[in-house]
Amino acid sequence: MVVLAVTWMAKAGHETEVAALFEKLTEQSRKEPGCAMYQAHRHKTEPRRFFIYELYKDDAALEAHRTAPHFLQFAKKDLPRIADRVEGNLFEPLG
Repeated sequence: MVVLAVTWMAKAGHETEVAALFEKLTEQSRKEPGCAMYQAHRHKTEPRRFFIYELYKDDAALEAHRTAPHFLQFAKKDLPRIADRVEGNLFEPLG
């Protein structure tokens, strides 16, 4: 298993658009065969801050996600116009 934890910050005034893109990205990503979990979160007191928790069966599944048409459209093309990627970290489970 591979975990990807990503934080995005919506540009001021674009919070609703960012949330809508994450809804689309979530719906499509969950259909990927190697995706075990894809959950977008919105910070409770900072509405511009979003956190995405992704769990893939292996590195190949993560790479398939990164080349999927929905990822290329929403995460690579649309999101950067209205949000900044603050942090992204890969993890693997212990034991």
